Amino acid sequence: MQVKLCGAVGGRLGTLVGLGRSGSAVLPLPGCLLYTRTGSAPHLTHDTLQTVGGVPVVVQLTLPTLAEIHEVLEEYKEGAAKFIGMPDKVLYCSLHDPVTPCPSGYNTNKTVSLWGSSGRMEITASKFMDMQRAIQPDCFQCISDGDTIAGEAGRKRVKKSVDRSLSFLDACLQILEKSPELQRSVMFGAIEGGDILEERLRSARETAKRPVGGFLLDGFQGCAMAKETKLKLIASVTAELPEDKPRLIHGVGKPDEVLECIERGVDIFESFFPFQVTERGCALVFSYDCHPDPEATVFMQNGAQDLENNGTEEDQGGISKADPEMTPFEICLKDKRYQDDFGPVLEGCTCYCCQRHTRAYVHHLLVTNELLAGVLLMMHNFQHYFSFFSAIRDALRDNKLDQLKECVFRQALQNPADAKPGQ
Repeated sequence: MQVKLCGAVGGRLGTLVGLGRSGSAVLPLPGCLLYTRTGSAPHLTHDTLQTVGGVPVVVQLTLPTLAEIHEVLEEYKEGAAKFIGMPDKVLYCSLHDPVTPCPSGYNTNKTVSLWGSSGRMEITASKFMDMQRAIQPDCFQCISDGDTIAGEAGRKRVKKSVDRSLSFLDACLQILEKSPELQRSVMFGAIEGGDILEERLRSARETAKRPVGGFLLDGFQGCAMAKETKLKLIASVTAELPEDKPRLIHGVGKPDEVLECIERGVDIFESFFPFQVTERGCALVFSYDCHPDPEATVFMQNGAQDLENNGTEEDQGGISKADPEMTPFEICLKDKRYQDDFGPVLEGCTCYCCQRHTRAYVHHLLVTNELLAGVLLMMHNFQHYFSFFSAIRDALRDNKLDQLKECVFRQALQNPADAKPGQ
């Protein structure tokens, strides 16, 4: 597995080659993973997932969901890829589920706690590697102590997290060498250090000395760390890492945050954000077209004006309270303003939902709690998000990342309740 860069300005444009057991799979960079729960894309069957455009070749599995079927996979002996019905996909196994909160204060020098549907699970480095032997992923995050919430963890605790993570890494690398089931698997070393620059740099330098296949920037999820601190740390850490190995970050999914991380040398992201948007009954509608066709622009503006008028007059009193987690990049289709809106979720979108159904129909499905609502929204949100990464690569290739940033950042300043499709 190796990164091949194209030399673009403003980010690491290129490809990650040599993926999968055959070594023939390729992931365009910057790119994202396909978020799954126990190997299935949320709300979607394998058949409906086939209709989504731009699905990444690398599937993210989360260890807490697989730990609960560890014994089944051990007995199965043929690995998770075949077990979940994705034998041709490249599997990446992360230590935690980005959507599930991990309570603080449960890691020790010998164990890390995972949190699944059955509660807390304590795992050692040895048990962790036993699980990886059963899963047989193509690449996986090494066990680490990332329990360093900014503002709550002192310097002593942060130093301990780095020491523990390096100790876990050394133990896992030793076991990896002696595991025939994992001879073609690549381990990502986790870079810890909380919000303390010296510890982040120590973690990055020490991890880079080990024979890892890639690097995971951990501990940047959530809003506890100040944005300026987060971006400074990311830039400082990536400057210490070799150019030919991928850099993956967990817990960053909003479009504006993705662009800021790409500028600072991050290659790969998760795709949990579209799932969170779907769970709110919302649809992604942000524009990522930094050089649109003039006619299409006018068409989008007209559609946005109709949407604005639709929510400002007689239906205003019927609009439901916005979810506090909503972002300016989405619209809430549960709102009463959409009950008579017979336009597509997003004008110009080529996804299955937008080509065949209307905002009014999705609104009806949501308010009647029909399962189809999650299916249609997930199809739209996934495709829109994957297309966003394609647009980022095009912008880097055409030296237009600044225009794309301006387009996305302008939308990020909107009030979520005022979000307009394509604006």
